Amino acid sequence: QVQLVESGGGLVQAGGSLGLSCAASGRTFSSRSMGWFRQAPGKEREFVAAINWSGFSTYYGDSVKGRFTISRDNAKNTVYLQMNSLKPEDTAVYYCASSSKWRGLVDLKNYDYWGQGTQVTVSS
Repeated sequence: QVQLVESGGGLVQAGGSLGLSCAASGRTFSSRSMGWFRQAPGKEREFVAAINWSGFSTYYGDSVKGRFTISRDNAKNTVYLQMNSLKPEDTAVYYCASSSKWRGLVDLKNYDYWGQGTQVTVSS
């Protein structure tokens, strides 16, 4: 069983930055891939970023490439999402997710544990 708790959401102006954290319970964190997804009102959940167990490989959705950075600290059982140059269209609930797989990380169906989500609102 893995429990994930996101933090760091909030309100920020366009062009600003925000950092999200996701703390994971359990001893398997360092062997699992981690991902961030987001969901805006009336829209489907969208892939944002993912990172493999070692942190060596990272993946990003096209809409956030060059602006967002995913990282992890296996000693702290935590994955991070640094968001820069934020836009109003980045407004959504952001979810952290955990996967036992090392490929197909853009697909939410490959994740078996999810956090409760944290709201990010970007004002124009």
